[in-house]
Amino acid sequence: MIKYIFRRIIGLIPLLLGITIITFAVIHLAPGKPTDMETQFNPKVSLEARQRMMTLYGLDKPIHVQYTDWLKRLLRFDFGVSFVDSRPVIKKIGERIPVTLGINLASMILILLIAIPIGVSSAVKEKSFYDRSMTVFVFIGFAIPTFWLSLMLMDLVGVRWGLLPVSGIKSLEFDKFNFVEKVIDIARHLILPVIVSAFGGLAGISRYMRSNMVHVLKQDYIRTARAKGLKEKDVIYKHALKNALLPVVTILGLSVPGLIGGSVIFESIFSIPGMGRLFYESVMARDYPVIMGVLVIGAALTLLGNLLADVSYAAVDPRIKYE
Repeated sequence: MIKYIFRRIIGLIPLLLGITIITFAVIHLAPGKPTDMETQFNPKVSLEARQRMMTLYGLDKPIHVQYTDWLKRLLRFDFGVSFVDSRPVIKKIGERIPVTLGINLASMILILLIAIPIGVSSAVKEKSFYDRSMTVFVFIGFAIPTFWLSLMLMDLVGVRWGLLPVSGIKSLEFDKFNFVEKVIDIARHLILPVIVSAFGGLAGISRYMRSNMVHVLKQDYIRTARAKGLKEKDVIYKHALKNALLPVVTILGLSVPGLIGGSVIFESIFSIPGMGRLFYESVMARDYPVIMGVLVIGAALTLLGNLLADVSYAAVDPRIKYE
């Protein structure tokens, strides 16, 4: 298994390198330059001053030279400094990524806690009124836009009922709170973003779970287990559920990159200082070092998610070999 994982990691390196080349080229070929925000709307900035800024940022060099310089810094785990505030990119990302990962991991746990029981119960009661009702419910959830759901929850729960805060992750009195109060305060701020993040994911996992469970329940070994007189509860949860969960393991691994990419909308709406909001702000400011830093981490998470999915699949299914 260790040799298999080592070979996979070695194989991921050229793939990650190719992703960085394409990403770097796309970003630099996009309209607008990092200096435009500082120079285009200021009539006092001369052409010479603009050129000096291009030289300062290294943007006057050919694109392949810029990429080579960036790659050399990346090999030293140096993501460069932000064009906006001259802070190290790795420090800016380090401040934001715990918030985003925390929200998305919580939403993933919430999705599993709700979607798997819905999928299993729908499969057991296939084609019943309950099954059709759950199908309609999850697809309504899938069809509702994230921004609309966020605004509705903010209006009802936050503004009209006053139950939960609707912006940021801390209250103004946060520094005066003790440890327990700080934990509760952060949790109250994150309830609505976690709900919004989880709502759209219920449909996919519950439908996968239902279809897998329906397929497994029609297998011969399930009929044999029932013929032996096993309780229906044991047949479902001891024999069928484990096999039905195998494809879901793959889906969970592939959902790792969404931990960052799917956060842009709800982090912007709820004013949460996470990776999604940082990426959006960096794109609008053409802050190339930060954009590349976020994308490289996203690409690494994507590849890591694929690797974890393959390893987990082989670990839970003895028919899969590490070849």
